[in-house]
Amino acid sequence: MTPLRVVVFDYGFGNVRSAQNSLLRLGAHAAISADPAAALSCDGLVVPGVGAYAACSAGLRSADGPRIIRDRVGRGAPVLGVCVGMQIMFTAGDEHGVRSPGLGLWEGDVTRLDAPILPHMGWNTVQPPESSRMFSGVSGERFYFVHSYAAHRWAGEPAAVTWSHYGEDFLAAVEAGPVWATQFHPEKSGEAGLAVLDNWLATLR
Repeated sequence: MTPLRVVVFDYGFGNVRSAQNSLLRLGAHAAISADPAAALSCDGLVVPGVGAYAACSAGLRSADGPRIIRDRVGRGAPVLGVCVGMQIMFTAGDEHGVRSPGLGLWEGDVTRLDAPILPHMGWNTVQPPESSRMFSGVSGERFYFVHSYAAHRWAGEPAAVTWSHYGEDFLAAVEAGPVWATQFHPEKSGEAGLAVLDNWLATLR
């Protein structure tokens, strides 16, 4: 069987090497690339993201990311967003009173968590719906989070929405058509994270 071709989109903001290594462990042909042609033609595109929302949004736009992601979504081609790579799927992010545009694929803003200690850093449980394919075969596991901001509601089309709690409820993962996304880092979440990535790879076949 020909290995799945996955591109970890390298637009300057993300744990690209960790994501690549996890995907290679699972048997995918995973490349780190900022080449639009590769990002458009691969079987699956991973959009990572770390740091400030505004910086990630600007970096993605400078790399032609919005066009690439919207093109893939329009064709039903799989995209996986991770951490800020999930957040930028929403309308906008509000950090320190500054509102920065997202891709607008999903309605809603990303705002600061209401918690006594930030960032939310470490292992936490999630509550996926029964319909989740992302968490198929994964139950009662903990995943690794590093963030101070999150989406707090889902107002889009019907989707499999997974929640977590830190000070308040927030979206931990979304499965909406060809776009899957996680607020946690599957590439840093041990065997449970690998299982989530493997479930995503299964949708590419």
